[in-house]
Amino acid sequence: MKQHFTMFAAYNSWANQRVYDAAAALSAEEFRRDTGAFFKSMMGTLNHLVAADRIWMKRFTGEGDAPTALDVIIHEDFARLRAAREAEDKRIVKWIGSLTEKALSGRFTYMTVTDMRTVSQRLAPALDHFFNHQTHHRGQAHTILTALGKSSLQLDLIAFQRTEEGRAYA
Repeated sequence: MKQHFTMFAAYNSWANQRVYDAAAALSAEEFRRDTGAFFKSMMGTLNHLVAADRIWMKRFTGEGDAPTALDVIIHEDFARLRAAREAEDKRIVKWIGSLTEKALSGRFTYMTVTDMRTVSQRLAPALDHFFNHQTHHRGQAHTILTALGKSSLQLDLIAFQRTEEGRAYA
């Protein structure tokens, strides 16, 4: 399981970098434009991912700042949001790297954001959700880019596994 989640942490960082590289080419207006996505714009979608990651990392580690809403705007400024994303990805990679097989098979307890209830579950399935959630919203970011007339992105896991960084996981 450790190798599995180490791969997903590395893939997650790689894919986020590709999305942010593409988003960097957007004008300020395009970045904020409501394209009908769940979090409306590229700004809303990318902020949601940082917010959700901070919430989950606080649940997993007991450390860090965690917003109290899923639609919070952490940063309106793209450069500051990108710096926050990069810091969060480094944090995720480091934390996943610190986990043992025993920890991965353990349980943790947390409070939900949306309906304020206590949940106890195994860590590994929660990590599956954590990384799948990112993939889901990166897909929405991809759709926003194409709705704005921009080029599509190659974000598949297999594409990552074919990179120099990703070959170790192939």
